[in-house]
Amino acid sequence: MNYRIVTMITALALFTSFTNVYADTSTPENPKKQTLAGKYLNAQEAYYKWLQKKDIKVLDVRSAAEYVLTGHATMAVNIPVREWTGKYDMAKKDAVFAENPDFLKQFKARFKPEDEIFMMCRSGSRGAEAVNIAFKEGYQNVWNIVDGFEGDKVRDKDSYFDGKRMRNGWKNSGAPWTYDINPELTSTLPLVGK
Repeated sequence: MNYRIVTMITALALFTSFTNVYADTSTPENPKKQTLAGKYLNAQEAYYKWLQKKDIKVLDVRSAAEYVLTGHATMAVNIPVREWTGKYDMAKKDAVFAENPDFLKQFKARFKPEDEIFMMCRSGSRGAEAVNIAFKEGYQNVWNIVDGFEGDKVRDKDSYFDGKRMRNGWKNSGAPWTYDINPELTSTLPLVGK
C-alpha cells in the first residue's frame, strides 16, 4: 500500500478517535460515582481536554501511599480526601480509609473557586466525594473522572485479569503517568533527602 495512503488513513483514524473522546461521559450508573456538580469524564476524555486547555487542574485524591506506589498522572496534584488507616477489611476485601480532616483546607490553599478541576481517585467513588465537598464550597467547575486512575475491575472468570483493575482508568488509557514525585504537586507528602 502507498505510504501516503497509509498516513492519511492513520491520521483520519486518530482524528476520529480524538474527536469522539469529547462526548462527555453521562451520569454513571453507580451512585457512589455521582456528584452534586453533575460533571463527568472518563480518564481518556480528561486527558484530551487537559491537552487542549492546559490550565485545567488535575487533582488525585487518593492516599499518598496510592499516589506513590501505584503511580499517578504526570500533572496531578495529590491531596488525599481519605488516608489509608493501615488496616484491611477482610469482609469487604478492601483497604480501610479514614477522612482527611484537612482536605478542604489543603484544597482551598491550592485551588481557586474559578478553577476547572478534574478529580480522580482509584476508580471514581472518592473522586465523587471530593467533587461534592468542593461543590458545596462554591467550586462550580469540578468534574469526576469516573474510572479513576486504576479503573474498574474486569468481571470475566475466563480472563487472567478477572478481579483486577484493568478495564479502564487513567493508567490503562494510554494517558501519561509516572512513579516519579514532583514536590510541587505533593505538598501533603512528607519528603526526605534531596
